Amino acid sequence: MAINNPYQAYKQNSVTTASPGELTLMLYNGCLKFINLAKHAIQAGNIPEKNSNLQKAQNIISELMATLNMDFEISKQMMALYDFVRRQLIEANIKNDIHALTDAEGIVTEFRDTWKEVIQVNRRQRYGQGGQI
Repeated sequence: MAINNPYQAYKQNSVTTASPGELTLMLYNGCLKFINLAKHAIQAGNIPEKNSNLQKAQNIISELMATLNMDFEISKQMMALYDFVRRQLIEANIKNDIHALTDAEGIVTEFRDTWKEVIQVNRRQRYGQGGQI
């Protein structure tokens, strides 16, 4: 069977072979991508595109909330921040509020950067000095 879209095949393979930590990093990156697309859509006055991208970002945050292991104290703090981000995304969608998107983007960026560092530290511990993402 021929591959019609090599890029799509690469993306699919990267998801199916990723570790749980790498999947979480992909979710953060995807959320940031959709927030950025929504910002541009608001600025362009493209309401359907804004709505679509913000719903995708909200779905990612909802997935992160659903998979959070609440056995740890830090998870309660993360849940509160995820909930704040989700509410900011909803507000941005209702009010076309770039400021709400900027607030949400800042928190998701912090989570993403921290998670990326955790993955790198873990790789260095496992494989030596490499481990760059």
